[in-house]
Formats: sequence, C-alpha cells, structure tokens
Amino acid sequence: MSDKYDVLKLDNQLCFPLYACAKEIVKRYKPFLDELELTYTQYIAMMVLWEEKSINVKDLGKRLYLDSGTLTPVLKRLEQKNFVTRQRDSRDERSLIVSVTKEGEKLKEKAVEIPHKMAGCVALGKEDATQLYRILHEILQGFGEG
Repeated sequence: MSDKYDVLKLDNQLCFPLYACAKEIVKRYKPFLDELELTYTQYIAMMVLWEEKSINVKDLGKRLYLDSGTLTPVLKRLEQKNFVTRQRDSRDERSLIVSVTKEGEKLKEKAVEIPHKMAGCVALGKEDATQLYRILHEILQGFGEG
C-alpha cells in the first residue's frame, strides 16, 4: 500500500537527479573554464556567439534559457574582457545586438578541447548520450519558449 507522501520522497523525484547531474557537470567544467577565465554561463554564451557571430540579446536569452536579468551581467563581463561588443540595433533602438570580437574568436581556439576533456568526465556511452540529449531537449521543448 502506498503512502500519500511517497510523492515527496527524494528518490521519487525526476527533478533531483537532473539537478544533481547538472550541478556536477558544471563543477567538472570549472577547472577547464578557469583556464579561460570564464564562468559556465559565459562559456555557453560564447558558444552561441562563436556559432552566430552576432545575435540579438533577446534571441541569445531564448537559446540559453536565460532571462535578461541573468544575461545582462554575463554580457557586461564578457564585454569588459573584450570578448564581445554590445550595441543598439540601428534598425530598432530597443534591440541590443551582441557580437563576438577578434579576442573572443581567439578564445575559441583555446576552448575547442573542452568538450573532448568533458567527454572523459561523464561515464556514458555514445548511444546513451545521444538518447539522453534527445530526451532532455524533448523536455525543454515541452516548456516552450522560456
């Protein structure tokens, strides 16, 4: 017979292992990112910028699932490090465009080994990793656009 409070047991929560894994993975990134003087949030922002070169801050926030209150200080810090520039869109003054700089592009060369190093930190086969990636993105899509 099940107790009505079983739903409150930590072992019965899907969110807990997701939270704990995310925390542990970010912790494993730290030594690699320390070498680049980046936080994990700065790193994922740079990953989008290396791919896009320039992007509207609102669209960047959507890609990263971050609100402007979190993203603004991250971008200010990256700008202080001369990795990005932020400027108003000439077509729409309300829109802020962030672009990767030459220094930011140089950082890409230093960061390129991080995913390979991280692969050694997670004991998961390629097939399981692919399946987990698909499931996690399915969950994220279920939440909609932020």
